Amino acid sequence: MKKLLLFSFLALSTYSWSQTAENYFDQAMKKSNAGNTQGAIADYNKAIKMKPDFVVAYLNRGIEKIKLNDFQGALTDVNKTIEMHDDNTYAYTTRANIYYKLKDYKAALKDCNVAIKLNSGDYITYNLRGLTNVHLEDKKSACADFAKAEQLGSQSATKNLKMFCK
Repeated sequence: MKKLLLFSFLALSTYSWSQTAENYFDQAMKKSNAGNTQGAIADYNKAIKMKPDFVVAYLNRGIEKIKLNDFQGALTDVNKTIEMHDDNTYAYTTRANIYYKLKDYKAALKDCNVAIKLNSGDYITYNLRGLTNVHLEDKKSACADFAKAEQLGSQSATKNLKMFCK
């Protein structure tokens, strides 16, 4: 009986100390908020290893990779997110941001359009699409996007309107 109790105690102790994918995800979020990008990526890696279909962990790891200018790695993670969850507005906006940083403005525009179709109230995407349209030399569309972003509450869109739409 003592051996059974000892085994039960050890098993419960081990179980209570083991990390779950969600624990690693939470740790990664805390590290990200503290500016520890490498530590956050390491914890997202652990979460994904434990739970390969952890959609938001892929997206967040991609966002961390953007901070390191690892755009190809970020693109891989965001593509995986979209592959698993093709109506994730934020994934399309994030991928549009990556394409924008890579100067692939046509791809950025395409993803902004998808994100806006999924969520027409996202001023971040309107602002990004406006900036993308500036690079594509479509001032009329850019100004319309900045105006919509401003209407939705974006202060940076107000600055962009003044800068690009005089």
